Amino acid sequence: MVNIAEVTAAPSPDLLTPDNCAVLFIDHQPQMFFGTGSGDRTAIMNSTVGLAKSAKVFDVPVVLSTVAAETFSGPIMPQLAEVFPEQKIIDRSTMNAWEDVNFVEAVKATGRKKLVIAGLWTEVCVVLPVLSAIAQGYEVYVVTDASGGVSPQAHEHAVQRMIQAGAVPVTWVQVLLELQRDWARTETYAAVGDVVKEHGGTYGLGMVYAQAVIGAHAAG
Repeated sequence: MVNIAEVTAAPSPDLLTPDNCAVLFIDHQPQMFFGTGSGDRTAIMNSTVGLAKSAKVFDVPVVLSTVAAETFSGPIMPQLAEVFPEQKIIDRSTMNAWEDVNFVEAVKATGRKKLVIAGLWTEVCVVLPVLSAIAQGYEVYVVTDASGGVSPQAHEHAVQRMIQAGAVPVTWVQVLLELQRDWARTETYAAVGDVVKEHGGTYGLGMVYAQAVIGAHAAG
C-alpha cells in the first residue's frame, strides 16, 4: 500500500542511469546479419549504432564481442567499431559469451550490476549469456530492436524466454532517454539531440523541425 507521507519526487532504483549499467554488444558481424530474418537488417544496424552512441554520450562502459571473426562470422560491423575506436574487441569460440573467460572478466571489470545487452542472433548469442548473467545475479535489459534472430518466431520466442527468466525488454531510444531523463541536463542535451536526429528516424526529423520552427532549445 502507498504511504502518501513517504511519496517523494524521486526516480525508481530500477531505472537505468549512466552510473549503474554497462552495455554489451554481441556478434554484430556480417555473417550473423546475413542469417538474420526477424526484421529489417538495416534498421537493426541503425538501432545498434544508435545504442552505441547513446552509451558513448553518457560515458557508459561497453563490452564489444565477436564470435569466430577470422574463420566464419567476419569482423564487427565497422559502424559500431567506429564509435569506440580504442575499444578492445573480444573474440570467442563459444556461442554463449558467458562461457568465455575474457568476456566475463570484461563485464566484471565494469563494476556494473545492470547489463544492457544487444546482439545477433537473439535465440542463441543473446539468450544464452542473458540467462547465464541472470543466474549469477545480474539485472539484464535486452535491446530488442538492436538484436535479431533468424526468423520473427525465433526472435520473439527468445525474447519471451528471457522475459520469463527476468530480463527486461527495451529499445535503444528508450535506453537513451532513460539515461537522459531530464532535458534540463544541459551537459548531455545537445549530444542526445544529435544522436536522435541521426538515428531516430521521424522522431529525429521532428527534433529538426521543432528546433527550426520553435527555437534552438526545443526539447525532444
